[in-house]
Amino acid sequence: MNRIQLKAPWLRHYGVVPHTLEYPDKSMFDMISETAAKYPSYDAYEFMNQKTTFISFIKEVRICARAFRALGIREGDKVTICLPNLPQTVIAFYALNAIGAVATMVHPLSSEGEIAFFLKDSQSVAAICMDQFYAKFQSARTQVHLPKLIVTGVKDALNLPLRVGYYLTQGRKINKIAKDADIIWWNDFLTMANTHFGPFTANAKGKDPAAILYSGGTTGTSKGILLSNLNFNALAMQTFAMGNCLSPGNSMLSVMPMFHGFGLGVCIHTALFYGVKCILVPRFNVKSYGELLKKKRPNCIAGVPTLFEAITRNPDMEGVDLSYLRGVFSGGDSLSVELKRKFDAFLVAHHASVPIREGYGTTECVTASCLTP
Repeated sequence: MNRIQLKAPWLRHYGVVPHTLEYPDKSMFDMISETAAKYPSYDAYEFMNQKTTFISFIKEVRICARAFRALGIREGDKVTICLPNLPQTVIAFYALNAIGAVATMVHPLSSEGEIAFFLKDSQSVAAICMDQFYAKFQSARTQVHLPKLIVTGVKDALNLPLRVGYYLTQGRKINKIAKDADIIWWNDFLTMANTHFGPFTANAKGKDPAAILYSGGTTGTSKGILLSNLNFNALAMQTFAMGNCLSPGNSMLSVMPMFHGFGLGVCIHTALFYGVKCILVPRFNVKSYGELLKKKRPNCIAGVPTLFEAITRNPDMEGVDLSYLRGVFSGGDSLSVELKRKFDAFLVAHHASVPIREGYGTTECVTASCLTP
């Protein structure tokens, strides 16, 4: 049988980018577990100045996975995660992956009606929500059957001194939840792990389902898109190979939300896949983002064009040294030629040696499927 030789003249322009990649037939949890074994003392994430190493992170994921098993969550079950970028979000996402369940990622600012739709459409058997948004889930539960609801908040991710400070500044503004509410508090949920003694990890493979992300609904009703382990792992490997900017021990400023493929696939999974620390930011504005850049000095940043436009206009960025940046990525919307030129000039003026690069893709691909050089 004669082989057909396909010409690929574009390959000569790939430079150091490999022409092909070999993808592992493994789960996302398997891949980050391997990373933790290689770099146990490296930081996996940072939240409000608290750092957690990879070995500690994997322990947290395994405890959460056992708790899900004790709660009755089984392989193939759908569980809605409706949280901002908190440690609990990352832990729960990988814990569900470890047991072969499917994480349905939902915007925490969704309305009661939207939440009810997402719960029903995904056939979720449980959900995790923020304490400040509990009322919306309580309302949604009158419209759709949701047997189990786990409630958490920023306070659950803080040590005692930070927890006190958070309560005095923000926490006391949150409406109290009735003591007899039909919920499970996050810390009580985690203690359920002590009641599960048997095996808890699933023998998940690359093509097994891992997450449901909802489209933006630009052509009508928002659609749930089922993505596999391979979708996420391939994205991580492609982003790393094409990005050519990250190394284990580097840091990623993870401000893009985890309910979006850009935030979940690039800012979280790609980073953790390669031993890069995720600096978790649940909420930010242009001023606080500038402060984060100056204080945290991340090696990689990713955002939407409007964010980069705002950065160039932020007077607090004047004279700031950005030489630590190794990768700057734009996605989620079209990056105009004018803005690219403007931000590239901004980077040069602030001593960065890299340009801004634009990704393009769809939720069906998790996020980007193309990236400019």
